[in-house]
Amino acid sequence: MSHPIAFRDDDPGLAPLREIALAYPGAHERISHGRPGFFATKMFAMYGGSTKQTGEMTAVNHCVMVKVDETERVALQQDERFFYPAYVGVSGWLGLDFTVAAVDWDEVRELVDASYRLVAPKRLLKELDDR
Repeated sequence: MSHPIAFRDDDPGLAPLREIALAYPGAHERISHGRPGFFATKMFAMYGGSTKQTGEMTAVNHCVMVKVDETERVALQQDERFFYPAYVGVSGWLGLDFTVAAVDWDEVRELVDASYRLVAPKRLLKELDDR
């Protein structure tokens, strides 16, 4: 089943997220479920997502979704900017909503870096660390 495109190239936050994500070794972008996904073999970041609260699916169009280390999850979920994304939350992902507060791009960079390090192959991690 094909998903409709759920973003525009001028969406708030997409350009800086692209710049951050595509700077990683082996990183590439492709559309996944109608949204820009950033991959290094496996996906390490996605722009836009959704959450399911009280049985209702709600789009969170301007956000980044990243895989987080379990040791960080509880602390991050205490912050109102973060949400548990539908479908991928169970696999260790959280979303950072860009519309709740001003975006701290250093924080986004750290989140993307941590996510990349959780999923990238060892050879790409070595390339990153050798830079």
